[in-house]
Parts: sequence; C-alpha cells; structure tokens
Amino acid sequence: MDTQNVWFVTGASKGLGLSLVKQLLNGGYRVAATSRNADELRRAVGTSSDDFLPLAVDLKTESSVADAVEKTVSRFGRIDVVVNNAGYGLVGGLEELSDAEARENFEVNVFGTLNVIRQVMPQLRAQQSGHIFNISSIGGFTGAFPGFGIYCATKFAVEGFSESLSAEAKAFGINVTIVSPGYFRTEFLTSGSLAVPQNPIEAYQTVREVQAAHQQQINGNQPGDPEKAVAALIRVASEANPPLHLFLGQDAYDLAYQKIEAVRNDLETWKDVTVSTGFEPANA
Repeated sequence: MDTQNVWFVTGASKGLGLSLVKQLLNGGYRVAATSRNADELRRAVGTSSDDFLPLAVDLKTESSVADAVEKTVSRFGRIDVVVNNAGYGLVGGLEELSDAEARENFEVNVFGTLNVIRQVMPQLRAQQSGHIFNISSIGGFTGAFPGFGIYCATKFAVEGFSESLSAEAKAFGINVTIVSPGYFRTEFLTSGSLAVPQNPIEAYQTVREVQAAHQQQINGNQPGDPEKAVAALIRVASEANPPLHLFLGQDAYDLAYQKIEAVRNDLETWKDVTVSTGFEPANA
C-alpha cells in the first residue's frame, strides 16, 4: 500500500486504535487520529512527527467531527483510509440498564460512527476512492452473550448500516470493511472502557457472573494479540478486493460458524412453516 496514504483513526488513545496509529506512523503513513483529549493522545502515541495530526473530537457532536475532517484535509490534502474505532462496552441485563445508559451506548458506538461517515463521504466521493473500516465485534454478529444485549445491539447496527454503506459507496470506488474482533488483550474490559449498570438487579445472577468473568478472569488473559490485529488491518487496506466482513481471532472464527450453523438449523427445522406463508397460486 502507498505509504503516502492518509489514515483517519477515531478512538486512538488506547487499545486497537493506539496500536494501529503507532504501527502506521512506524510504517511511514500519514495519520490523523482522534480522542476526546488531544494531550492524552499525544502522550500515548509519543511522537511529534509531521506525519501525525492529533485531534480532540467529540464524536457525538457532528460539527466537532466536521472540524476534524476539515483539519485533516487541510493538513494532508486528502483522506484515504477511515477507521471508525471509537466505542465502549456496556454489560448489564436489558431490564437493568436504563434508557439513558442504553442511549448513551448507541450515541457513541452507532451515531458517532455515522457522524464520521457523513463527514468523510463527500471527500472520498470527490476522490473516487477510499476505504472505510468500521470496527464492530463478534458481538455484532452473534448476540448470544447474556449481559451484553445493548452493546451487541449497537454493533449489530454498525454491521447493518455498513453492509448498506458498502452497496452505496461501491459506485464511487470506495471500499467498506466490517471488522469483527474476538477477545484481544487491550484495555477494553477495564473500567474506563466497560460500563456497568447503575442500578443492578439482584435476580440476574448469570449476568453478574458474566460481568465478573469479563472484569476479573478474561481481562488481561484475552487470546488475541492487538499488534497482529492491526497488522492484519493494514494488510487488508492494501488489497484490491478487500472483504466486507473481516473476523479477527480464532474465537471470532469459531463463534461466527456457531451462529451460521444455528441459523441454518432453524431454517431447515422450520422450513415448512417458513415457506407456507405465501398466497396460494391462482387457479389456471
């Protein structure tokens, strides 16, 4: 891939976003990166290279996103690859989580991503080129995780509009890739990235057990190497025909096939009911 390409990465102060920015800069790419706090982002990345543009952005505010995109184009002249990485986890039963808690997760994970898409698309369309990576989760493909219903719903939404975006953007030479990682060893399961219910309900013991497992046993022991994940992303960005769906991790691969087989089983088991719902053909 042309190392003169310009990358625009959200949620870059930690986790996969930070690993990605560092690898890109080490590889000679030009990178605009966003975080809520630009100083924190500068410290995390640890460079003042002319190829690096740190930006303080509130993804929930479209004017803030628009300003960041404008500054990126002003500095580098273009945007080639967009990585919508910003987001946070939310664990809690659907009954436990308040309307405000659920909506806030959607504000960041879904509407924040849509704000970026709306602002970068005019630039990419004008160029007749570009590649948008929307970072989802294996939880955006299968929702079989008690306690992660709202989070999974946000990622299902990302996957749904990303598939439509791919169909819409193809005419302009723009590629779209949905990235669905499994468990990677980042800060995602720490308190700063994983919200919990303000008013837990005692009856939901299964949810509490899942919450405890993620915060205590899984955190720090995830099987995925974030450096390998972002290297895979950079590689896919160089492909002439990149995938729409990119799963990362053996766990994501296995869980995706479990979902596919479960759907296939339901389709075949209930086929008679499924296909019996049409109008009867008119008499000849």
